[in-house]
Amino acid sequence: MKITILQRDIVWADTKLNVARADEAIDRNAGADLYVLPEMFSTGFCTKPEGVAENVDSDTLKWMKKKSSETGAAIAGSVAVEHEGKFYNRFYFVKPDGSVAHYDKKHLFTYGGEHKRFTAGDSRVIVEWKGVRILLEVCYDLRFPIWSRNRGDYDMILYVASWPTPRVSAWSALLVARAIENQCYVAGVNRVGTDPTCEYCGGSVIIDPYGKTIAACEMGVECEASAEVDMEKLEAFREKFPVLNDADF
Repeated sequence: MKITILQRDIVWADTKLNVARADEAIDRNAGADLYVLPEMFSTGFCTKPEGVAENVDSDTLKWMKKKSSETGAAIAGSVAVEHEGKFYNRFYFVKPDGSVAHYDKKHLFTYGGEHKRFTAGDSRVIVEWKGVRILLEVCYDLRFPIWSRNRGDYDMILYVASWPTPRVSAWSALLVARAIENQCYVAGVNRVGTDPTCEYCGGSVIIDPYGKTIAACEMGVECEASAEVDMEKLEAFREKFPVLNDADF
């Protein structure tokens, strides 16, 4: 499975422009099986979602379905969503047949006040695509290894984020740790640019189960990177060195 990560410079609260530019980026990188966009890729990371969050049948989700159908690839990324009077940081995974899975961010970023307006999810979500079982996670979830502990139920983790520049070294270190300790592929997709409160420098990468970076976006600029997820290699590694059998649950 070929995965392409899309490190974006998100224009604050301009959904149409952000979606249009994501569309162009996918077209420039044709041929992937999965495209992954950052956290709240259509609006930027908002802790005050009133007037910014989208409805559950938003134009952004409709675009994800349309683009997935056109390309034959899955499209993934998180969106600020309002549903029945509550707000969610919702990570969508959309397949070409129009089916949609979603994960609501479990660990809301209390340091930034996300918990004051958003409702936390309470369920891990794993999707299957092209023979790869994929765990969906959002930004701050990265700091909580028990939540992402591999129970033998996934092969890859996707982390989508708006992770600020001052803490990017933690982002990079924790992505490697999650790959090594869970014996899985990890794709971390962070944004670049600025919003009303923070600056972002990216650091988007794809890491193999050995903790080696196999694809990376250039720091500080909008760009894309791609890599192959090799399930034969992963399964051989797990069989030869069965770390997960000795894990603490």
